[in-house]
Amino acid sequence: MITKAELIVLNYTKFSENSLVLHTLSEEYGRRGFLVRVSPKSSMARFLPLNILEAEITENPKSDLWYARNFVTRTPLTGIRENIHKNTMTLFLSEVLYRVIKDGTNEEGLSEWLKREILTLNALKSDFSNFHLLFLLDLCSVLGFDPDREGLAPFAGKQLKPMNALLTLPFEAALLLPLTGAARNELAESILKYIEHHTESAVNVRSLAVLRELYR
Repeated sequence: MITKAELIVLNYTKFSENSLVLHTLSEEYGRRGFLVRVSPKSSMARFLPLNILEAEITENPKSDLWYARNFVTRTPLTGIRENIHKNTMTLFLSEVLYRVIKDGTNEEGLSEWLKREILTLNALKSDFSNFHLLFLLDLCSVLGFDPDREGLAPFAGKQLKPMNALLTLPFEAALLLPLTGAARNELAESILKYIEHHTESAVNVRSLAVLRELYR
């Protein structure tokens, strides 16, 4: 059975010399990996973090590993790909999603929310340095543990005041909240610890180190 689906790229892992497993999020399948055939001539740029692709899915009732092929980019993310800061941010956010959302998860509205977030980041022309913090807080709500001042206090430390501002200010005002690079890094780490607490698992986001360099 072949169907078409819109897939959001989270990550990919090498499967063999001429194939990879593409880890994705979609409305139809939730968090799921698909086997993709590749060759030395294949453009790996299409599988950049948080790319939004349309693909043909070949379902196999005898296996959990289905094939995806004939990829088409319906939503070019030029606003992200032409900006090194946004690219670094998507690397971080996609890894958080990859590690937090377990394979087989299909929360209603999750992929639609993620697509809106990606398109918002893509459209922002400036003042997006706080976007990843708002994304993480919003992700908590989408996953079902609404963050509040009381719940975040044990994790926020000396950044409790700006954390509360991020929670309470309108989106546009929160984007403009003046923060040092060190404060942004501490806030990101605090929210990740909060997520770890509620998911009862270690997130271990390796790209956090890259983000720290971005906001030194």
